[in-house]
Amino acid sequence: MEDGEIIRKSCRRWNTPWQAHGLTFSCYRRQAFLSRERTRRYLADSINRARERHGFHVWAYVFMPEHVHLLIWPAKEKYSISLILQSVKQSASRQAVAWLRTNSPAGLRLLSTGRRDRPWQFWQDGGGHDRNIRNAKAIRDFFSYIHNNPVKRGLVAQPEDWKWSSARDWNGIAVGPIPIDKQSCIDSMI
Repeated sequence: MEDGEIIRKSCRRWNTPWQAHGLTFSCYRRQAFLSRERTRRYLADSINRARERHGFHVWAYVFMPEHVHLLIWPAKEKYSISLILQSVKQSASRQAVAWLRTNSPAGLRLLSTGRRDRPWQFWQDGGGHDRNIRNAKAIRDFFSYIHNNPVKRGLVAQPEDWKWSSARDWNGIAVGPIPIDKQSCIDSMI
């Protein structure tokens, strides 16, 4: 690799009708950009807007300090996971950069790429990880994995203790920042 050469990872996407997608994407250089309440709110709001625009259901999620897991189900026969992710990620990153420009210009250095064409970057390059989820067991396994992520990291004692997760919704404790489409999820597992 030449000095300054940019290598982009590609992620093969299968936009198969009526299949759920387990999505994982990370912050630039795996920095903890999602450790602030404000930034998590930007992301939650962008997911809520994207679901309206692209017509998908959110079945489960967790926001970790430096990465995100989403379990979504596109409710349309024709859809693009790439466009869904673009809507989610661009909106959140633009809000974060705008806030830093106004309130903490020195904080922009954490997002600095050293590139003229894109001086700041909130999300890691590449498509993240996208797996089509085709059966009830895989859905349950992904639920368990994402809801237990904060526990495994030692951030909380129980999955329901993490505010930025759908575990609280699924256990009837509280409604989180992203409404969960429980019925379509339950129907898919029958």
